[in-house]
Amino acid sequence: MSYSERPGQLDQAIASWLRPQSSVALREQSEKLTEVYRHGRSSAHVNLAAYLTARMPATYAAIRRVFYELPDFKPLSVLDVGAGPGTASWAAVARWPDIAKVTMIEADPRFASLAGELAVASELPVLMAACIVNSRLAADVTKADLVIAAYVFAELEERAAADIALKLWMQSERVLVIIEPGTPRGFARIRKARAALIAKDAHVLGPCTHENTCPMNGTQWCHFTQRLQRSREHMHAKGASHSFEDEPFSWIAMAREKSELAKARVVAPPVTSKIGVTLRVCAAAGLSTLNIASRDKSAYKQAKKVEWGDAV
Repeated sequence: MSYSERPGQLDQAIASWLRPQSSVALREQSEKLTEVYRHGRSSAHVNLAAYLTARMPATYAAIRRVFYELPDFKPLSVLDVGAGPGTASWAAVARWPDIAKVTMIEADPRFASLAGELAVASELPVLMAACIVNSRLAADVTKADLVIAAYVFAELEERAAADIALKLWMQSERVLVIIEPGTPRGFARIRKARAALIAKDAHVLGPCTHENTCPMNGTQWCHFTQRLQRSREHMHAKGASHSFEDEPFSWIAMAREKSELAKARVVAPPVTSKIGVTLRVCAAAGLSTLNIASRDKSAYKQAKKVEWGDAV
């Protein structure tokens, strides 16, 4: 399925907001934006039009993909921390149309204002009625079934990841989801948050298949990719020659209640040849490599369908 489709009239609202922007200026600002995120700097002064055009489509697709990894979870309330223009809130409403309450927390007044404009223009009642709080954290906000912090920890010191995760956990009545860029830095923050939350009796919901110490270390980092089709404006803003983009991301979902986890998950691109299929997987026993020989025709046929990130 496509994880890029946005609910309500959000596409039209974004297009209307971007219409006055010069395409030349947008491309220049998009290049600056790429440098900001490549070096892990703060988004405090990024150009909003460049963000909507060149960055938001990929983060939206990754967030929505993660939400579809939680098939048995149906939240009625959402707390979107570090909401930016409301990206994770849109993805949540697209995934769970029965959501009745959305609260967005955003410290940057420019992003908070933009989130409000787009929420109203979306023509989705739950977003139009969303509470948008100009704050850095959610300490004084009502709890929610789902607390989501997407691409927020990247702007924090790695040593702060555990403490912030525990504060967010206090706001979550059912599930906390943290999503970061699929880089060593992004995963390092996920790893610290995971360990701190498990120590407080939070239960892994995904993508991990266990609650043991994470076996990823050294040059390894747990991440996945989400492919999305670029719009013409997106391609121009990024000076891209390909019609698609692959967004690498790392994530963790923690729950109040314990759930049955998959036995293993594919944590690297499968390697397929005439000889067989090689899968790198993570399971309770740690990291291992599965080799499915082509002579086992049934298993080989099934293995060829397995994708990076699949539970097996």
